[in-house]
Amino acid sequence: MDGRAVVVGGGIGGLAAAIGLRRVGWEVTVVERASTLADAGAGISLAANGLRALDALGVGGAVRQASRGQYTGGTRTPDGRWLTRMDGAVLERAVGTPIVGIPRATLHRLLREALPAEALLTGSHVGSVRQTGPRTVHVTCGDTVLDADLVVAADGIGSKVRGLLFPAHPGPVHSGSTVLRAITERAVDLRTDFELTWGHGAEFGHIAFHDGRAEWHAVLDLPAGTRFADPVAELRRRFRTWHEPIPALLDATRPTAVLHHDVDELRTPLPSYAVGRIALLGDAAHAMTPHLGQGACQALEDAVTLAAALASGPTVDAALVRYDAERRPRSQAVARAARQAGRMGQRLSHPLAVAVRNTMMRLTPSSAATRMILRHHDWTPPHLR
Repeated sequence: MDGRAVVVGGGIGGLAAAIGLRRVGWEVTVVERASTLADAGAGISLAANGLRALDALGVGGAVRQASRGQYTGGTRTPDGRWLTRMDGAVLERAVGTPIVGIPRATLHRLLREALPAEALLTGSHVGSVRQTGPRTVHVTCGDTVLDADLVVAADGIGSKVRGLLFPAHPGPVHSGSTVLRAITERAVDLRTDFELTWGHGAEFGHIAFHDGRAEWHAVLDLPAGTRFADPVAELRRRFRTWHEPIPALLDATRPTAVLHHDVDELRTPLPSYAVGRIALLGDAAHAMTPHLGQGACQALEDAVTLAAALASGPTVDAALVRYDAERRPRSQAVARAARQAGRMGQRLSHPLAVAVRNTMMRLTPSSAATRMILRHHDWTPPHLR
């Protein structure tokens, strides 16, 4: 089965969906409101499920080449003591790959390069998406009207298309946290590939890249809309007593390079990821908190599953029923697990609760911790012809 598809949104999920649809014979146009498709995000970790999805899309090798494996690291307390150690080699033996770290802009570029330039319609705002018949959807972009057999809404957490499909849904809500992140301007002397440090209502972490630079992030329990005139100075103040390399990472960062976003989530699950011939994908369908590092990986799973369902048919409607049945339970379960991980990790602030958690983490066998990770990472993609 083939046809014409319009993908609304040119982020990681939207580009991946376009690649997958083209691989199974569909004609695809990606509509993106930004005039230039260049992701401004900092860095990203990709687990085995995300990498396997990229393999199915034909870009896994290029992504691995541009990534750095996360073999060493773990979770620490602000004074530097280890709560858990990470052994990437164990994960690699279990699922065939370690977790990898890559600049988000690099991943975005590699996905763009897998599509022909004519498939990307940039600088276009989607005005409306309407199913005008049993088999046709109209997408208006200014004076342009695109007719499609399928529309994929990959327009992010604030999805306009989701709002059109589910006007009574409450939409995204603030999780109670805000995140600041950046990539260092220069290489930093790091002893580990990946770290998280948990304090009281705060988290600081880093991902090392293959060129010696690193992405760092700081998650703080703060009201929505909180912003700082000098974010690096504010973080130096808040984390002044925390262990190295946190001060070194901040010292290697330009204040203008810091991105600051409130952490929102789609806390009320959607009743379906498909309405008529319109499918929701990625954050538009299941925006989650970042505490498991699974947001992009789940979007990549969505993209491959959608393409495989459409490849096997027998109709678009049947394929979307299958897509919803396969993706909604898993992605919503991961979103719940991410929320719970935040409550037990970064968001935990009571001193007694923090002490109990830390003790339990130190006493948990590494094998049990690995099994918990594999619960989300060990996913096998469907075959794309």
